[in-house]
Amino acid sequence: MRRKTRPLPLALYGAATLLLEPLAPRLLAARAAKGKEATPRLHERLGRAKRPRPAGRLVWLHAVSVGESLSLLPLIAALGRRPELALLVTSGTVTSAELLARRLPQGVIHQFAPIDAPGAVRRFLDHWRPDAGLFVESELWPNLILAARARGVKLGLISARITAASAAGWARAPASARALLGAFDLILPQDEATAGRLEALGAVTGPRLNLKRAGAAPPADEAALAGFRAQIGARPVVLAASTHPGEEPLIAEAFRAVADDRPDALLILAPRHPDRGPGLAAELAAGRWSVARRSLGETPGAGVQTYVADTLGEMGLLLRLADVVVMGGSFVDGIGGHNPLEAARLGAALVTGPHVANAEELYDEMLAEAAAIQAADASALTRHLRGLLANPQIARRMGEAALDYAERQNATLEGALPLIEDLVGS
Repeated sequence: MRRKTRPLPLALYGAATLLLEPLAPRLLAARAAKGKEATPRLHERLGRAKRPRPAGRLVWLHAVSVGESLSLLPLIAALGRRPELALLVTSGTVTSAELLARRLPQGVIHQFAPIDAPGAVRRFLDHWRPDAGLFVESELWPNLILAARARGVKLGLISARITAASAAGWARAPASARALLGAFDLILPQDEATAGRLEALGAVTGPRLNLKRAGAAPPADEAALAGFRAQIGARPVVLAASTHPGEEPLIAEAFRAVADDRPDALLILAPRHPDRGPGLAAELAAGRWSVARRSLGETPGAGVQTYVADTLGEMGLLLRLADVVVMGGSFVDGIGGHNPLEAARLGAALVTGPHVANAEELYDEMLAEAAAIQAADASALTRHLRGLLANPQIARRMGEAALDYAERQNATLEGALPLIEDLVGS
């Protein structure tokens, strides 16, 4: 295939990453020392694989972090029904790798994505030789995408998402944007806003697809679930799911009024990043809460008011314990909220904060159907928590509405799947 001349910004980017690539091992080791890379697997970040490539057609799916990686699961399940396809999943964070290790079907290979440097990209593509590549959301790594395209890999940008700020940045290098987006054979935007931004940059877009709308309820270990239910008994449970710094004090104070009404109530806090568990527990103890931590093997016994669930891969278990779920990432600026559909698929009564830009369309639809409620601040969160726990029939109706809404969302993937299957071929 004839190599096209790269626009100047992309050519300069390629040259700069080539010059800096010799520093990559040292930089990756420094990140590993801080827990930001998996030391035993640093070779994967440099494009060096130890696992053999499976025979036959190989479809490569790439996502950057936890939310995007989990959104791939329904697509992986759909492609997994075709036994002639081998599936390779790459991601970029330690947390996503740990979650995928628990959730990927047997036979699906996971690797850390190579750094976007020419040598690492070349080694990765030389070894795996993918026939098709599906990138999720906004993963536009120039060296990786253009090198794959030059080798004839069929590429799709699936559940594509680009913010107004990112689009404005790419608009300052229009030829580079066109070159990158033109490398994709299929682009399926999440929503109309993203479609408009991508088309303004020169992309040809297809139907809308938001993978975060599809999927099944998260699993739970039945023995662990039974044990927790025995320990908690009839106590009302509020779960704060996927929280971030600054949110837990607000949620805990809102819960304090609930505890005044119901001294037996239990607050479970599941931080988005479990390594925050020790600091979060100390913060709660300083606020005069009795605290236990899941990672230490402690249990939410009768004397425990707040339980820090600082482990990975147990959200399905925690959601099944909750009477009310407070969605984290929505009470502080800069996060943009998290996908509520995992909780909705289990019929949870959902409360969200006001900062939900990452899933604004989802929340608008759910709020319109009374499948969730929004709390503008700590005072409103207090009112909602007290109201839902005092009126379990209302919480139950909200949960039923959430479940009904979630079950209807799988149609989005079913409609787009023929286009994706055409891309990956046979």
